[in-house]
Amino acid sequence: MTVQPMNSNNIPEQTQKSLYPSPFNELMQGRIKRKLGDFFGLSNFGVNQTSLAPGAVSALNHMHSKQDEFIFIISGQATLVYGEHTYTMQTGDCCGFKAGEGVGHQLINNSNDELVYLEIGDRSQGDKVTYPDDDLQANMDNKGKWVFSHKDGTAY
Repeated sequence: MTVQPMNSNNIPEQTQKSLYPSPFNELMQGRIKRKLGDFFGLSNFGVNQTSLAPGAVSALNHMHSKQDEFIFIISGQATLVYGEHTYTMQTGDCCGFKAGEGVGHQLINNSNDELVYLEIGDRSQGDKVTYPDDDLQANMDNKGKWVFSHKDGTAY
Protein backbone atom coordinates (compact mmCIF):
# COMPACT_ATOMS: atom_id res chain seq x y z
CA MET A 1 0.00 0.00 0.00
CA THR A 2 1.29 3.45 -0.90
CA VAL A 3 0.86 6.06 1.79
CA GLN A 4 0.42 9.69 0.87
CA PRO A 5 -1.06 12.63 2.76
CA MET A 6 -4.70 13.33 2.06
CA ASN A 7 -7.24 15.92 3.13
CA SER A 8 -9.57 14.16 5.58
CA ASN A 9 -12.65 15.64 3.86
CA ASN A 10 -11.70 13.64 0.74
CA ILE A 11 -11.94 10.34 2.65
CA PRO A 12 -15.39 8.84 2.02
CA GLU A 13 -18.12 9.15 4.63
CA GLN A 14 -19.19 5.95 6.36
CA THR A 15 -22.30 4.81 4.51
CA GLN A 16 -23.85 2.97 7.46
CA LYS A 17 -24.90 5.65 9.96
CA SER A 18 -24.79 3.34 12.96
CA LEU A 19 -24.17 -0.24 14.05
CA TYR A 20 -26.85 0.11 16.73
CA PRO A 21 -29.98 -2.00 16.30
CA SER A 22 -33.33 -0.31 15.84
CA PRO A 23 -34.64 1.87 17.47
CA PHE A 24 -31.24 3.21 18.60
CA ASN A 25 -29.77 3.58 15.11
CA GLU A 26 -32.33 6.26 14.25
CA LEU A 27 -30.87 8.45 17.02
CA MET A 28 -27.64 8.80 15.03
CA GLN A 29 -29.19 11.01 12.35
CA GLY A 30 -27.08 14.11 11.85
CA ARG A 31 -23.82 12.24 12.48
CA ILE A 32 -21.25 11.75 9.71
CA LYS A 33 -18.13 9.63 10.25
CA ARG A 34 -15.04 9.38 8.13
CA LYS A 35 -13.02 6.31 9.19
CA LEU A 36 -9.55 7.77 8.74
CA GLY A 37 -7.72 4.87 10.41
CA ASP A 38 -9.50 2.26 8.27
CA PHE A 39 -8.77 4.26 5.11
CA PHE A 40 -5.03 4.02 5.83
CA GLY A 41 -5.24 0.36 6.87
CA LEU A 42 -4.51 0.92 10.56
CA SER A 43 -5.30 -2.17 12.62
CA ASN A 44 -4.15 -1.40 16.20
CA PHE A 45 -6.27 1.68 16.74
CA GLY A 46 -9.09 3.55 15.04
CA VAL A 47 -9.32 7.22 14.13
CA ASN A 48 -12.59 8.79 13.02
CA GLN A 49 -13.37 12.32 11.96
CA THR A 50 -16.94 12.84 13.06
CA SER A 51 -19.29 15.71 12.24
CA LEU A 52 -22.44 16.41 14.22
CA ALA A 53 -25.21 18.63 12.93
CA PRO A 54 -26.95 20.90 15.46
CA GLY A 55 -28.90 18.69 17.90
CA ALA A 56 -27.06 15.49 16.95
CA VAL A 57 -25.25 13.13 19.35
CA SER A 58 -21.96 11.27 18.98
CA ALA A 59 -23.26 7.97 20.34
CA LEU A 60 -25.52 6.69 23.05
CA ASN A 61 -24.14 7.36 26.53
CA HIS A 62 -21.68 4.49 26.92
CA MET A 63 -18.56 3.11 28.58
CA HIS A 64 -15.99 0.53 27.44
CA SER A 65 -14.51 -2.29 29.50
CA LYS A 66 -11.19 -2.49 27.60
CA GLN A 67 -11.02 0.28 25.00
CA ASP A 68 -9.52 3.65 25.85
CA GLU A 69 -10.98 6.57 23.91
CA PHE A 70 -9.75 10.07 23.14
CA ILE A 71 -11.56 13.00 21.51
CA PHE A 72 -10.22 16.27 20.07
CA ILE A 73 -12.50 19.11 18.97
CA ILE A 74 -11.47 20.37 15.52
CA SER A 75 -14.20 23.00 15.17
CA GLY A 76 -17.43 23.98 16.86
CA GLN A 77 -18.73 23.53 20.37
CA ALA A 78 -19.79 20.32 22.11
CA THR A 79 -21.48 19.41 25.33
CA LEU A 80 -19.65 16.48 26.92
CA VAL A 81 -21.82 14.36 29.17
CA TYR A 82 -19.51 12.48 31.54
CA GLY A 83 -21.32 10.59 34.27
CA GLU A 84 -23.42 13.10 36.20
CA HIS A 85 -21.44 16.09 34.87
CA THR A 86 -21.62 18.17 31.71
CA TYR A 87 -18.79 20.21 30.23
CA THR A 88 -18.61 22.62 27.32
CA MET A 89 -15.82 21.79 24.87
CA GLN A 90 -14.60 24.13 22.14
CA THR A 91 -12.11 24.10 19.27
CA GLY A 92 -8.79 22.74 20.51
CA ASP A 93 -10.21 21.04 23.60
CA CYS A 94 -9.62 17.33 24.17
CA CYS A 95 -10.56 14.61 26.63
CA GLY A 96 -9.66 10.98 27.25
CA PHE A 97 -11.76 8.16 28.65
CA LYS A 98 -9.93 5.32 30.40
CA ALA A 99 -11.41 1.88 29.87
CA GLY A 100 -13.03 0.16 32.82
CA GLU A 101 -13.73 3.33 34.85
CA GLY A 102 -17.47 2.70 34.82
CA VAL A 103 -18.40 6.25 33.81
CA GLY A 104 -20.54 6.79 30.72
CA HIS A 105 -19.88 9.53 28.20
CA GLN A 106 -21.24 11.08 25.01
CA LEU A 107 -21.00 14.31 23.03
CA ILE A 108 -24.05 16.41 22.12
CA ASN A 109 -24.07 19.29 19.68
CA ASN A 110 -26.29 21.81 21.46
CA SER A 111 -25.02 24.67 19.30
CA ASN A 112 -26.40 26.11 16.07
CA ASP A 113 -23.24 25.21 14.12
CA GLU A 114 -21.67 21.99 12.90
CA LEU A 115 -19.30 20.24 15.32
CA VAL A 116 -16.26 18.38 13.95
CA TYR A 117 -14.01 16.25 16.14
CA LEU A 118 -11.56 13.36 16.06
CA GLU A 119 -12.25 10.22 18.03
CA ILE A 120 -9.42 7.79 18.63
CA GLY A 121 -9.70 4.38 20.25
CA ASP A 122 -7.81 1.14 20.42
CA ARG A 123 -9.27 -2.07 19.05
CA SER A 124 -9.09 -4.21 22.18
CA GLN A 125 -10.37 -7.73 21.65
CA GLY A 126 -13.04 -8.81 24.09
CA ASP A 127 -14.25 -5.25 24.72
CA LYS A 128 -17.72 -4.86 26.21
CA VAL A 129 -19.77 -1.69 25.99
CA THR A 130 -22.37 -0.76 28.57
CA TYR A 131 -25.10 1.80 27.86
CA PRO A 132 -26.30 3.03 31.27
CA ASP A 133 -29.36 4.90 29.93
CA ASP A 134 -30.60 2.23 27.51
CA ASP A 135 -31.52 -1.47 27.42
CA LEU A 136 -28.50 -2.25 25.28
CA GLN A 137 -25.08 -3.82 25.59
CA ALA A 138 -22.41 -4.69 23.02
CA ASN A 139 -19.71 -7.35 23.01
CA MET A 140 -16.87 -7.60 20.52
CA ASP A 141 -16.64 -11.11 19.13
CA ASN A 142 -13.38 -12.88 18.29
CA LYS A 143 -13.55 -11.51 14.73
CA GLY A 144 -13.72 -7.90 15.88
CA LYS A 145 -17.45 -7.48 15.16
CA TRP A 146 -19.88 -5.89 17.60
CA VAL A 147 -22.78 -8.06 18.80
CA PHE A 148 -25.66 -6.13 20.39
CA SER A 149 -28.16 -7.50 22.88
CA HIS A 150 -30.56 -6.42 25.58
CA LYS A 151 -29.04 -6.14 29.06
CA ASP A 152 -30.54 -9.53 29.94
CA GLY A 153 -28.56 -11.06 27.06
CA THR A 154 -31.42 -11.60 24.59
CA ALA A 155 -30.61 -10.65 21.02
CA TYR A 156 -32.03 -7.68 19.15
